[in-house]
Amino acid sequence: MRRVSKIAAAGVVSAALALTATACGSSTTDDSKPSSSSSAGGGSSAGGKGKGVGIAYDVGGRGDHSFNDSAARGLDKADQELNLESKELTAANGETDSDREQHLDAMAAAGYNPVIAVGYTYGPALQKIAAKYPNTTFGIVDSVVDLPNVDSMTFATEQSSYLAGVAAALKTKTGQVGFIGGVQNALIGTFDAGFAQGVKDTKPNVKVTSEYLYKNDPRGFNDAASAAGKAQGMLDRGIDVIYTAAGLSGDGSIQKVAGKSGAWAIGVDSDQFQDPALAKYKNSILTSAVKNVDVAVYDLITSVKKDNKPKVGTNTYNLANNGVSLASSGGFIADIQSQLDAAKQKIVSGQVKVNTTP
Repeated sequence: MRRVSKIAAAGVVSAALALTATACGSSTTDDSKPSSSSSAGGGSSAGGKGKGVGIAYDVGGRGDHSFNDSAARGLDKADQELNLESKELTAANGETDSDREQHLDAMAAAGYNPVIAVGYTYGPALQKIAAKYPNTTFGIVDSVVDLPNVDSMTFATEQSSYLAGVAAALKTKTGQVGFIGGVQNALIGTFDAGFAQGVKDTKPNVKVTSEYLYKNDPRGFNDAASAAGKAQGMLDRGIDVIYTAAGLSGDGSIQKVAGKSGAWAIGVDSDQFQDPALAKYKNSILTSAVKNVDVAVYDLITSVKKDNKPKVGTNTYNLANNGVSLASSGGFIADIQSQLDAAKQKIVSGQVKVNTTP
């Protein structure tokens, strides 16, 4: 079994289903056993012969039923094969770039290799720390850091969101669908843009309403109560399909949709129909726009720990290489699968170019 130390950078985020805003404590915990090997200074060797993997999750952490959980599945799969000793860390609400630098620096200095940052918010911090440890391989999800020892994992989320929009347009009974974004920024804008285009290309008369929880604050991925409020407001206005791209906050939206007869929720990043923590609501989850962060994380870890050929550079995951997809669990989109397949083929062939900005 691997020895995993789970640290909350400034608090522990519960893995249980959170339907109110998650509060962060002030303590740090470390339940790992003593390490048998370490490396300092310039980091461990490119082959990663020292300690295992260091992974820094964004707010919400392992147990968010979405983005971070997908990354965690990649780590778990690699662990099953390679028996890793790893350290997991979760960012708290309100962390600064300096805080994130310290977390990444500590893992690299301790000899963890690769060190993986889950989320665009780590971009500035990783730019500095990866340059400091040229012999350690780093990975970052949803951002590009142009250094020779970094695997920048980017995802064509606008493409899977487009398919989610097609499904929403074909399933709405009221002619109104909604999008809830956790944070109003360029990344979440790709989900918004793709979804809206998919709806309009399928049924131009369907009305799309887009709303965000926060302007530019990562708390938007860790505030289920706010998402629940947004979703309830949409349902009250007759919107009957709601796509939420907001990490752990999405739990609140899904719960509200499940309480409305005839309404559908669309999940994000992970296949949320399959998440045990959301089992009570799964029959209201039409589909999920999946981002296979697990595949990217697994590929990086094995490239370092197994193949001794670290995967670096900018690596894009899209519909063509199955890096993003639309989940079919539950069978709720079986009746429109042919239309979804046709839409996917148009994107893969280049016939349809999906917008990345709303």
